[in-house]
Amino acid sequence: MADFTADFCDAHPDKVSVLGPGYANYGGADMSQGELVTIRLDRNNSDLITLLRDEDGHGKVVVVDADQAYYAIVGENLMKFAQASGYAGIIVNGYVRDTFQIKDIPVALYALGTCSRKYIPVTQGERDVPLAFGGVEFRPGDYVYTDTDGVIVTAEPLSQG
Repeated sequence: MADFTADFCDAHPDKVSVLGPGYANYGGADMSQGELVTIRLDRNNSDLITLLRDEDGHGKVVVVDADQAYYAIVGENLMKFAQASGYAGIIVNGYVRDTFQIKDIPVALYALGTCSRKYIPVTQGERDVPLAFGGVEFRPGDYVYTDTDGVIVTAEPLSQG
């Protein structure tokens, strides 16, 4: 199913929101789809580690708002946790690292760019909260579709045509 975000935008123009420019896929999967799980972080990714490592991610995509803090939120270890737990993708309003190692892990990973450092002191995150960035509102339970054309969000699953 090539270019399915474009097809969904054409078939359902009033039902989709399109993530704004600046986000690129650093993961090893060209396409992903699933129900949204949301998390807001304050620079440190320990709550995201717990989510990716300990919860079943089959049929899900994690959306992370790190408020564009210039620290790496996702790297090789978190991508391995995501793959092991069955997550289809991760969308980060922030930065990632270990891009050489993660390009072969079959999980989509959209982010603003790369940063070598991570934030060490543990801070508290918030789970299952509405998030807004890139011109899109992400609500827990919404659906997301990603491919080489970008990221779209809908309130419910869509079918082609």
